[in-house]
Amino acid sequence: MAQSRLLTIYNKWHVFAFGNRLFSWFFANMAPYFKTIKPYVVDLRPGYCEVLIKKRKSVQNHIGTVHVIAIANGLEMAMGAVSEASIPSHLRWIPKGMTLDYTAKADSDIRCVADLGEMQWQEGDLLVPVNAYNKDDVVVVTGHIKLWVSKKPDKK
Repeated sequence: MAQSRLLTIYNKWHVFAFGNRLFSWFFANMAPYFKTIKPYVVDLRPGYCEVLIKKRKSVQNHIGTVHVIAIANGLEMAMGAVSEASIPSHLRWIPKGMTLDYTAKADSDIRCVADLGEMQWQEGDLLVPVNAYNKDDVVVVTGHIKLWVSKKPDKK
């Protein structure tokens, strides 16, 4: 399978000192709402993506924890990156829904992870598992993002 454009860029840039920071900025600009959490892509490879959200005032709620909507944004970014890095070239995807459970207080920096494991890409609904972890590796949010996967139209 040919490597996706996004994964090719990540693999070229992440070897440099500020490569992950540059890639994170680049990817966040593809969907500008991602910029609101100032994400940092820690790792991207086929089947796995990890995005870091620093606990800053701009992403906190009224009780001083990282707001779950900021975490959902990070999880969606991780899902989007891993999907682009993993999907076969004859298919395309679009998010269709998200189900999340809040399992603990998000009282530190948060790691947002999309891990496809052994998932096989196929047309139709596909559930991408996502989890967010605090600094102690406690799951603070768990769930899945539902994708609609379809065949790319034939080029004319």
